[in-house]
Amino acid sequence: MPFAIGGNGRIRTNISAENAYNSLEVSSRDISLRQLRLSTGLRINSAADDVAGYITSRALQARNGALKAAINTVGDAQNVTNIVMDSLDNINQLVTQMKDATSQAASGALGTDEKVALAKAAYRLAQQIQTVVDSTVFSGSQLLSGSFTANFIVGVNTKNELLNIEIDMSTSNIDFNVSSNNFDVHSLSSSSFAGITGLDMTAFNDVSSDNLGIFSIENISSTLISLSGALNNTNKVASYLGGITNRLTSQEELLKNQIVNYNAAISRIEDADVAKEQLSLIKSQFLQQTSLISLSQANQNPSNFLQLIRG
Repeated sequence: MPFAIGGNGRIRTNISAENAYNSLEVSSRDISLRQLRLSTGLRINSAADDVAGYITSRALQARNGALKAAINTVGDAQNVTNIVMDSLDNINQLVTQMKDATSQAASGALGTDEKVALAKAAYRLAQQIQTVVDSTVFSGSQLLSGSFTANFIVGVNTKNELLNIEIDMSTSNIDFNVSSNNFDVHSLSSSSFAGITGLDMTAFNDVSSDNLGIFSIENISSTLISLSGALNNTNKVASYLGGITNRLTSQEELLKNQIVNYNAAISRIEDADVAKEQLSLIKSQFLQQTSLISLSQANQNPSNFLQLIRG
């Protein structure tokens, strides 16, 4: 704190000039600080500007980086669920057509040749199901192979523990709500297609004029029941994925809102108030000018005492 000390007749130390010089240094530093804040738009340009604020803002920035990465992961998970749901919808349509063909074959008006033709056409649809399964791929993984499971990291808590949403497409996933606990569509030769025990899709190709097999009077009702069960199970799995998609959509909205809120918090802590900084700059510039004038005047004071020596 400067004091207004009169030098009386002492000229060896010019206290007034030193005070004016120190005030000039203070105002000049403050001008540099205000100009830095105005040019960068930041109130905190280094830890020295606000020790506590610096720590908080950097922690929030790191948190925001994790949230942005989580949004990308949520997007990947949504891609997986959308791809699988679309494939299941396609399989549903194919099985529906197979069921329609089986219902048509149950008509007593059709002869053996017509029933065989319907069975062969149904088998072609079954082959297409296999194509759908084989082509349902994301990032090098077969999604309907019966073994796909993945955890998608969608957030981090305060203890830096990972928060995840699992997509489980393994055949034994109990969340599928399939009675047999074995939803299997990746192999047509399986005797448990889509969770229906005894439904072998290759049996449609075995239908012949000599042996109608699953299209015979004795078996066609069971075939229809099995296909209906397969449709129902496929819909259950699609519903499971629909629930996962709803969670992912909610999480995506949450992450976006959190990023905005953290950005606002960082801005309040770190960003400069332009209007306030401009006012402070004008004040410091005024003090700088008055300090220069005072320093000039103080430097003239010792010369006044030369009049005494000359006299």
